[in-house]
Amino acid sequence: MHAMNLKLLIVDDSRMSRMILQGLVQQHQPQWSVVHASTGDEAIAIVREQAIDLVSMDFNMPGMNGLEAVAAMRQHRPGLPVALMTANVQAAVQQQAQAMNVLFLPKPITADAVHRMAALLDQPQGEA
Repeated sequence: MHAMNLKLLIVDDSRMSRMILQGLVQQHQPQWSVVHASTGDEAIAIVREQAIDLVSMDFNMPGMNGLEAVAAMRQHRPGLPVALMTANVQAAVQQQAQAMNVLFLPKPITADAVHRMAALLDQPQGEA
């Protein structure tokens, strides 16, 4: 079972998207604590400094895209579970996410997305 005091990092350049997801998380996983980042660079810095357990990542952001940010994070934390929450539903993005073992969740963000994200924590993480 996962720890109760799990730390979720929400990465999205839209503050509104972050607040919507945080609201859903607080409703369905009230024991999680939530950290915000608005760019990939900021997210990478947070993963280096804090014990993040799970990441919700947007794809289209200023600077690097979400999957580039994930690749950089995983250099530091190889087994880090990530969900890509994006309005960009291009097949190429979905395939790239799948290849990186990233859960693809299309926006709009729903309660179901929160449950699917939580389920990532129950999967054994392959250590690189």
